[in-house]
Amino acid sequence: MTNIESLNKALKERILVLDGAMGTMLQRYKFEEEDYRGERFKDWEHPVKGNNDLLSLTQPQAIEEVHKKYLEAGADILETNTFSGTTIAMADYHMEELVYELNYESAKIARKACDEYTAKNPDKPRFVAGSIGPTNRTASLSPDVNDPGYRAITFEELRVAYKQQCEALLDGGSDILLVETIFDTLNAKAALFAIDELQEKRGIKIPIMVSGTITDASGRTLSGQTADAFLISVSHLNLLSVGFNCALGADQLTPYLETLAHNSEFYVSAYPNAGLPNAFGKYDETPEDMARQIKEYVEKGLINIIGGCCGTTPEHIKAIAELVEKYEPRKLKEFV
Repeated sequence: MTNIESLNKALKERILVLDGAMGTMLQRYKFEEEDYRGERFKDWEHPVKGNNDLLSLTQPQAIEEVHKKYLEAGADILETNTFSGTTIAMADYHMEELVYELNYESAKIARKACDEYTAKNPDKPRFVAGSIGPTNRTASLSPDVNDPGYRAITFEELRVAYKQQCEALLDGGSDILLVETIFDTLNAKAALFAIDELQEKRGIKIPIMVSGTITDASGRTLSGQTADAFLISVSHLNLLSVGFNCALGADQLTPYLETLAHNSEFYVSAYPNAGLPNAFGKYDETPEDMARQIKEYVEKGLINIIGGCCGTTPEHIKAIAELVEKYEPRKLKEFV
């Protein structure tokens, strides 16, 4: 059975668990500038602290350790450590030339961990989702309040950058490509266009997860779309799943997941934050609190894939995994 067949089989049988936050876990290591640099980049001319994707090259054992903690907690799907793995985001560190290697090596680390745990328990196969973040540019909005027509990035520049990232993620062993934390759907469309090109070029079908982010209580993405509009905007492709992550806690996300669950023919995913950040930017919600809120999702039959975003840890994922194993996954609707 291929990984894609295993994935489709698992989704029909149970709610799959996505891992939790990589950044939250890496903060525990208290890495400093020299740790980020490692031996290879000790003479790099620019500061690199904060470039978490680089740690896949300089601290790969830490990345693998985090992955294994999430697998131990019950995660079925691991995200690669590549949220900022495009030439656009890496330009902040003058590391555009490293993009292929960063994505390839990150996918390899996650692949190795997943294969190890699948071998231990073949009845619970583990999958790698190549993480594709939104970049730090937006194709729909001007960064200059005095020039509303100005754009800091073009669709074509985004397409080229995403295509390079996706090729490396696939070459490194990703089973799924996850376009996540979408605040501007036009950026996501560039990523989806690039993935579609790759499907055609390689003659393969790539499972694609799409996850937007509702930025505030207005129920809209940063570029102004409602949950309904977001769903319509990305539904032209044959997606594996559509969902929301980040920005909100589990409680606040419920009505938007209801919109997706009632109107989508795709699987639905959710990975909320551990509540809303406190005055110090920390997330206080306990694993028990988060699981209690997510119970509403499963009781209403809203989700197929569940995990955690900012502030979540293996303890959160363990509590969520233990909760959802008692519930049936959302059934796909047949749309005529």
